[in-house]
Amino acid sequence: MAEQDARDPEHLTTTTEQGRFCVAHCTCGWRGPARRARSQARTDATRHADRP
Repeated sequence: MAEQDARDPEHLTTTTEQGRFCVAHCTCGWRGPARRARSQARTDATRHADRP
């Protein structure tokens, strides 16, 4: 399941499941680390999108 955050049109983030892990991705090309906790992957995505 993918989740999307539409705060900044330049930074649309999603999270995807990869086996036991969840990874955050952004339309700008950024990719977060693989996390076991979905909530941590979402936090990574939020922090990335909130950067100026």
